[in-house]
This record gives sequence, structure tokens and C-alpha cells, in this order.
Amino acid sequence: MNMQRPGIGEWYRLSSGELLEVVAFDPADGTIEVQYFDGTVEEFDFEDWRSQRASGAIEEAEAPEDWSGSVDVEPEDGRADPDPLDEEDRRLRADRLEGLDLFE
Repeated sequence: MNMQRPGIGEWYRLSSGELLEVVAFDPADGTIEVQYFDGTVEEFDFEDWRSQRASGAIEEAEAPEDWSGSVDVEPEDGRADPDPLDEEDRRLRADRLEGLDLFE
């Protein structure tokens, strides 16, 4: 059975149900690095990967909807603070600038 190497960013599921994502492939060493949904990183030998794929111990899977489990991101990380002005306040502030002529 000719099995292609996994692509970086592809998701798989172990027979135990754990999700993992391929995060690196080193053809020189013949290794595949994966990160489990809980953030744990593991390295597979390519031959071991192939045999587990052939036996069905590792299957292709869809990426989870909430992928934040595999990266150490808190809910507030990367998000801007909510705008303290509500929609009405923003509209009123914009209305005050309508008659302004910038070229006077």
C-alpha cells in the first residue's frame, strides 16, 4: 500500500478517539511531529505512522470546530477590548462630523 506523507495542518483521530494535528514533517529524519488537541506534542517515525495508518489505528479526521484546545490561547488573547461605546453613541459622534469641510 503506497501511503502519502501527511500534510502539515491535517487532522487525524487515534482509535482511542484522541484528535491530533500534523505540525511538522522532516524527510531527512523520517519523522512526523504531531500535536494532540490538549497541546501535547509527539514525534512519530514515518514507518510507524504508515503502519498505524494501514491498520486503522490512525484515521483522517475533520478539524475540530474549536481548535483552541491545541494551542495555548486564553479566550481574551488576540481579541480587542469591546468598544465601550454602543451603536447609538458611535452614530451620534459620526453625525457631528458630517458638515465638516476639511479643505477650508
